[in-house]
Amino acid sequence: MPVWPFHTWLPDAHVEAPTAVSVILAGVLLKMGTYGMLRVCLPMFPKAAIAYSIPIAILGLIGIIYGALVSMAQKDLKKLVAYSSVSHMGYCMLGIASLTTLGISGCLFQMFSHGVITGGLFLLVGVLYDRAHTREIAAFGGLGVKIPKYTGIFMLFAMASLGLPSMSGFVSEFMVFVGAYKSIYVSKWIVVLAVLGVVLTAAYILRMVQKVFLGQFNTKWEGLTEINGREIFTLVPLAVLTILVGVYPEALNVFLRGTVDNLVKLIIPS
Repeated sequence: MPVWPFHTWLPDAHVEAPTAVSVILAGVLLKMGTYGMLRVCLPMFPKAAIAYSIPIAILGLIGIIYGALVSMAQKDLKKLVAYSSVSHMGYCMLGIASLTTLGISGCLFQMFSHGVITGGLFLLVGVLYDRAHTREIAAFGGLGVKIPKYTGIFMLFAMASLGLPSMSGFVSEFMVFVGAYKSIYVSKWIVVLAVLGVVLTAAYILRMVQKVFLGQFNTKWEGLTEINGREIFTLVPLAVLTILVGVYPEALNVFLRGTVDNLVKLIIPS
């Protein structure tokens, strides 16, 4: 799990890896640390979970803010998405630290949402890299005119990543914030500061969209081809899940509710 300061392997791993490996890394492997905390650490050490809730929340807060700020500084499209993963997994830490049913459910929602949304973004970065052979954000400009279908799909996943309502990213972050704010184990100031992460995420996502897809079209990319049917086929299921969970969260929550209730009761007996 990419938690500050043990996160430095992640951007290099993503940038060096081919697209398929980046998707597996984002969709599955980043969640193994969180799964271990929820499945092993919390049930085995409930008193330690309570005692260390504030340090865990602070690590989550640092990850959220730091990951977002570093994403803003990136010039490589894939590295920007990679550092955004550090930021988004910080919400999972905050949800775990809350030790509330809503907060831990939000953590699980975030694990799912991040895998679907960031997996989609890595696929889209791979589609563009296959055609342009560069991921340099400054090298593009005005691509929305040339490849409108690709731009529309990219915008959907970009908006989901920044937490637009009616998409799964919004649901997971909202649940984490409310669960952590109501928690007696996490300072409300940590939650208030963590909300800044949403603003910073919007800043770097919208800046990236503006530089790559809007503005004056760079005639260097006159020969760029539109996204094809095979590539759309891989992205449609991820897009459907992103919207489905955003509009109807109960579709996912029905699988999680019993497990989360039992976990919270195990840590904090009534």
